[in-house]
Amino acid sequence: MQHIAQESSGPGPEFSTWLTRMAAVLLLMAGGGASPASTEPEGAATEHRAEVPVADLDSGSGETPVSSIDSLPVQSRRIPEDWIQAPAAISVVDRTDIQLGRQQLGLDESLSRVPGLFMQNRTNFAQDLRISSRGFGARSSFGIRGIKVFVDGIPATLADGQAGVDAIDLGSTGRIEVLRGPASSLYGSAAGGVIHLHTEEPPDRPFVEGRTSFGAQGFARQQLKTGGRGGPVDYLLSLSRTHVDGYRNQSGFRASNLNGRLRWQVDQSSQLEVVLNAVDSPKADDPGGLTRAEVHADRRQARARNLLFDTGEEVSQQKLGLLYRKALGDAHEVVARSYLVRRDFENRLPFTSGGAVDLERLFFGGGLSYRGEGTLFDRRHQVIIGLDVDAQRDRRKRFDNLHGARGPLVFDQHEDVTGWGLYGQGQIDLGHDLELTLGARFDRVEFDIDDDFLVDGDDSGKIHFDEFSPALALLWHPMAAFNVYGRISTSFETPTTTELANPEGTGGFNSSLDPQIATGYELGVKGLLPGRLRYELLYYHIDVEDELVPFEVASMPERRFFRNAGESTRRGVEAALEVEPYPGLTLSLAYAHSDLRFDRYRTPSGRFDGNRIPGAPRNQLHAEIAYRHGSGLFVTWDALYLGHVYLNDANSAKDGSSLVSNFRVAWPFDVGSWQITPFFGIHNLFDRAYQSNVRINAFGSRYYEPAPDRNLYGGVSLRWEFGSAPD
Repeated sequence: MQHIAQESSGPGPEFSTWLTRMAAVLLLMAGGGASPASTEPEGAATEHRAEVPVADLDSGSGETPVSSIDSLPVQSRRIPEDWIQAPAAISVVDRTDIQLGRQQLGLDESLSRVPGLFMQNRTNFAQDLRISSRGFGARSSFGIRGIKVFVDGIPATLADGQAGVDAIDLGSTGRIEVLRGPASSLYGSAAGGVIHLHTEEPPDRPFVEGRTSFGAQGFARQQLKTGGRGGPVDYLLSLSRTHVDGYRNQSGFRASNLNGRLRWQVDQSSQLEVVLNAVDSPKADDPGGLTRAEVHADRRQARARNLLFDTGEEVSQQKLGLLYRKALGDAHEVVARSYLVRRDFENRLPFTSGGAVDLERLFFGGGLSYRGEGTLFDRRHQVIIGLDVDAQRDRRKRFDNLHGARGPLVFDQHEDVTGWGLYGQGQIDLGHDLELTLGARFDRVEFDIDDDFLVDGDDSGKIHFDEFSPALALLWHPMAAFNVYGRISTSFETPTTTELANPEGTGGFNSSLDPQIATGYELGVKGLLPGRLRYELLYYHIDVEDELVPFEVASMPERRFFRNAGESTRRGVEAALEVEPYPGLTLSLAYAHSDLRFDRYRTPSGRFDGNRIPGAPRNQLHAEIAYRHGSGLFVTWDALYLGHVYLNDANSAKDGSSLVSNFRVAWPFDVGSWQITPFFGIHNLFDRAYQSNVRINAFGSRYYEPAPDRNLYGGVSLRWEFGSAPD
């Protein structure tokens, strides 16, 4: 529900009634007799159990490799649980698939194996990687929308719902969890799901590691990493530098990244974690979109206007996060977090009026949660309740872009966004291998604009959105090999500050926009045959109201504005299979079929009822064969098939299907105290012509951003472990 007013009002009676009922139920559940539970802090202990020790992961020990197909602890639903008993679609990617032999340029390298995720923009660093899940996020012109992103428990998603991954250091990421499907009952504005990234666990013995790699299109990357454990403290610190000339003209990129995490076991029941991150990217060029004729003429060219206006961005960002965990006895825990992010951003767009953007941002917030286990009516249960508060304070200026030089000021406003959410979830064992989960969350997101450019009038104003998001799930788990669940969940997405931009080109809000609301139904089955096979199969149906859809106007091409599309329906099937027919040999498949359609959508340019939602393929299949020899040699080949993608709401243009495969090999071996790992990889092994990105509803039919042809990279890492492991 949208409210437009000069002052924000307090929560309404609907929220008060819900809060009273939720508090009564959850306090009753929490007050039940406690049963024994792990005293390890949430998150750290779970993640540590999931991490494969470095010696087993990389060392050439000569032993038969241990199977990777086993039980997976996950925590995407804010509680530690086993993957096979989680009534939701959750995928886990480990450190081998994130780091070993990878180029480490983008999340798409490792997340392409997750069914239902569709990723584009790998080679346009000015617009950042675009990720969609079940169609949510496909509309984004840059960055990630509709999917919440967390790094070591600290949100990388702003209060307005926009997420970026330009500060993520893949060279120190050890584990990624992906929760697919509506997740607003726990995380607020998360229609497509949640991505959790965790810094790798340091080994018991301290180490220093250097890594260098080079490749086609002027690619060069250097990294220095260290970590270890000593007494009550463990730490990991990584510094990297990346340089890319780019496949196309006007697509160069340079960035330096610092990522660190320090954990201090204060006492037996409490733990403090400090997260540090900084990124400096002085160059990220934007080559722009091309027409089909321009692609056929020269795939490597940039759009002429992008060259003329020197399009691209510069980014500098610093982050500090704190997480404190306190165990209260054997079955209760409190987690508190706080964070502060400072970001300076400059962007040049391919037009004159307002085409140079200067943004100063502060993003900060915190959260508090309680988790407990116990018994209720002699039944085992878990409960979690919590509060999240996030805020961003932006100073946004626009200047004329005079062919790459900054011209006069034409736009100046302060954009403040504050969001808070109160959530609760209870999980109880009903007996007969049945488990019930109930959850709900209330969110308020407030937008406040103070217009400082008064030449065209005062466009100051306030908007706030109130949303209530319940969820229900039922799991039947008679055996590890067969677990069935049903899930009903709701979600919402508010427009971001950029999506609220006025199509008239002035300041203030597009007050006609409403949040996008979705209700999802999911039925799935998953199972595990230890050491040999893991599978997942599900069907989903999602009804969406007020779908947010991008469009462009002739006066400001390549600047996106948004409108609501009425109603849409998303149906699909997702399947994943991982099998180990022979020790060390792993075969995996991930398939997604998506039927995403507008049910009711009419605009001044046409009626699009029944059309497919652009920006996401109908069919997607990822296959991988990986082999690890006892000597440490690791070889993998993967292929990704994407069906055709519609490019506009009218479905009058589409990008054809593609089949692209990659190859990588790494061979870790030990020489004394040193571990040496040469590696080599090939992207687009069979030299296919396909698109790295498509721009939805692009003006002038400039939909296409061509992907590189066959390209190679290689490098070596040197790792030295010293000292002795702590007792």
